[in-house]
Amino acid sequence: MFKTIKNALKTPEVRKRLLYTLVLIIVFRIGCFITVPGVDMLQLESVRESNSSGIAGLIDIISGGAFSNFSIFAMSVTPYITASIVIQLLSIIYAPLKRLTQEGGEVGRQKINKYTKILSIILALIEGIGLYFSYQSQGIFVDSGALSAVLVVTGLMAGTALLMWLGEQITDKGIGNGVSMIIFIGIVSRLPSAINSIWGLIMTESGFSTTGLLIGLAVVIGALILVTAVVFIQQAERRIPVQYAKRVVGRKMMGAQNTYIPLKIAMAGVMPIIFASSFMTFPAMLIQIFIPDIASQTGFWNVIYNLSVATSSSDVAIGYTIANAVIYLLLIVGFTFFYIYATFNPAEVSANIKKNGGFIPGIRAGKPTTEYLSSVLTKLTLFGGLFLALIAILPMFMRFLPEGLNVAFGGTSILIVVGVALETVQQLESQLVMKHYKGFLE
Repeated sequence: MFKTIKNALKTPEVRKRLLYTLVLIIVFRIGCFITVPGVDMLQLESVRESNSSGIAGLIDIISGGAFSNFSIFAMSVTPYITASIVIQLLSIIYAPLKRLTQEGGEVGRQKINKYTKILSIILALIEGIGLYFSYQSQGIFVDSGALSAVLVVTGLMAGTALLMWLGEQITDKGIGNGVSMIIFIGIVSRLPSAINSIWGLIMTESGFSTTGLLIGLAVVIGALILVTAVVFIQQAERRIPVQYAKRVVGRKMMGAQNTYIPLKIAMAGVMPIIFASSFMTFPAMLIQIFIPDIASQTGFWNVIYNLSVATSSSDVAIGYTIANAVIYLLLIVGFTFFYIYATFNPAEVSANIKKNGGFIPGIRAGKPTTEYLSSVLTKLTLFGGLFLALIAILPMFMRFLPEGLNVAFGGTSILIVVGVALETVQQLESQLVMKHYKGFLE
């Protein structure tokens, strides 16, 4: 990885992309501290202390502290991620969108991107209005008039739109993975706070704590093991051998070739985690927006709220945590299958192999090859999805330790950070390879 970064810095074009990405990241971090107009900072500070856990704390991790600062980036890219999920689901069940996705080419991709952005703005408007009324009940605004509401909602929507633009620019002109990179930077920016929490376990008000030191070491060692396991699974692949017989191409006789189809265990990368996290936080966020005192109530909406905030709140019973973990696991596995089968079509791969005179040893060309690829892909996807899900949900139960250590979102954070880091390094490697080929041809 470090060799790749070193080579990237030596290549002028790639270095320019890195610097461009760095500038946009700085813009993002500055925006996290620009509070929307009309906020009473003293009242916001008291509200921030009371909302340090639960769903607000979880969203604050994703947004890199923008939510607790009630900045223009408070909603982060969650409306865009939710819109992407909705559009991709609609492209499966709605025929015109399905044709646009499969047969539209570059024009179809641009139209899908346009629809996603429009839906993102609509969701940002709804979420912004809900946030305004939620915080208005807590008295953080200097003025509660209509003009103040328009300024706050417009500021939040503009922030989300700007983040979408920053993500798009990082993807097109930067090092790639724009939206994932924004989430990555948001999580990494909270690392000093996590280190401070571990230090607080070791050095308490009463002095040095041996128990705190042991817990802190266990957390660090567990994180290192987790990172190693994630890297191993992300890089692991199943190679399906493919043989091509001799064939005539134009006036040339092409000899027999042996190659393989690389099928990664975690082919979907980090996207199922991001999708599942957004899907889990969205219901609780909406409920808390429209029913600010939901935590003190009882009934159906309280149950739904507790199922969602069990990811990050130590006040929720272990039964809700278990139910939340099961739902989270099913969502991650489901989104893993959905994402992989939306990007890899076994029937199309089988047809291409047959068209070029190839075959998988021991498997007949055509339908048997499709069934074989589907079977292998299903097993790999199930294993990869379960691995990601287990790593994401196991840290949830650490809040019930005697010391009350709350690292509920740690597993998901590490998965996102490691996954995006690996994808970014691969993007850099591919850009370096393209640059070398371009220089050779010129």
